[in-house]
Amino acid sequence: MSLRPRPEIENLKACPHGGLNYAELEASGLTSEAVLDFSVCTNPFPPPPRVRKMLHTAAIGQYPDSETTEIRGRLSERLAVPRDNIIVGSGTTELIRLIALAYFQPGDRILLFQPTYGEYEMASLITSAEPVKQKLKAEDNFTPRLAETIELIRRHHPRAAFICNPNNPTSRYLSRQEVETVRDALGDALLIIDEAYVNFTLGSWSSIDLISTSNVVILRSMTKDYALAGLRLGYAIARREIIHSLRQVCPPWNVNVMAQKMGAAVLSEADYLEQSQQKISRAKEFLVGELSQLGYQILPSEAHFFLVRVGNAREFRTALLKHGILVRDCASFGLPEYIRLAPRTMPECRKFITAIVRVLSQIK
Repeated sequence: MSLRPRPEIENLKACPHGGLNYAELEASGLTSEAVLDFSVCTNPFPPPPRVRKMLHTAAIGQYPDSETTEIRGRLSERLAVPRDNIIVGSGTTELIRLIALAYFQPGDRILLFQPTYGEYEMASLITSAEPVKQKLKAEDNFTPRLAETIELIRRHHPRAAFICNPNNPTSRYLSRQEVETVRDALGDALLIIDEAYVNFTLGSWSSIDLISTSNVVILRSMTKDYALAGLRLGYAIARREIIHSLRQVCPPWNVNVMAQKMGAAVLSEADYLEQSQQKISRAKEFLVGELSQLGYQILPSEAHFFLVRVGNAREFRTALLKHGILVRDCASFGLPEYIRLAPRTMPECRKFITAIVRVLSQIK
């Protein structure tokens, strides 16, 4: 008789993500080097060469520092937060699962907005918690109706709530007042604010002081900020007691030595992120302008990425991939008519528009 996993694990479905699908590329006769990836919302500008050279000095023959001491020290200085209020993970997705492992119990209700990042629901289901979903509507530009949110909280008494701010894939950014409204309605429940894209958001506000008086966990992504997708690096900020609980369930050596080396190095580059932000903003402006002239509907966006209504997103993605361009088909978010785009360098953005024009001429 075969050994079976827990039923909730057996019935899990994979959570789709952006990025290259290497099996798909192989089947299509493409290489990763031949594809421009507009499907991921990361910084398209690599760290400075002097920082990248530091990878060669990583002590790969030694176990990494389980305390991630150097990175937490630099984050502590930059954010004016004590080290004990910070935990570093192998990307924010690992931290999401650590939160679920530490705090969610079978039958707990977890409040989610939809569409949003699929790993919140995945982490909930792994722990046998029950997602409670508030459907965001296109006619509201995917902005939550907070009266409805509060009613869901009163009715279901969730153990925790996730707010992706700005939200993936809709790029809508909630104000401090809106976030505090949700926090106040939750009472003693846990509020996880995922700010993976906050450094590429117009008019962003600092949420860090919320941790001092609330059960709030703030997630940030160095993967997104510093073009470290291949190394995986993120961190969480929260009250010391919450961070201690996350450390209790965190695997030892969870952040590899190369990620730790690069993470500490990029945090010392004061101008890199600001310069990247300026270039990404110009690239976004170019893409939005060109796509609008081609007749596409662009949804309002506060972050660097944005949704484009294209009709059949899956077919649109397939057609572009034949031209070496990868976009995020949003069908897995429940938005089959939309693709999500994130700017790359200006030369790459021009190649993207050229490919779009070719696809349109083939359709016609």
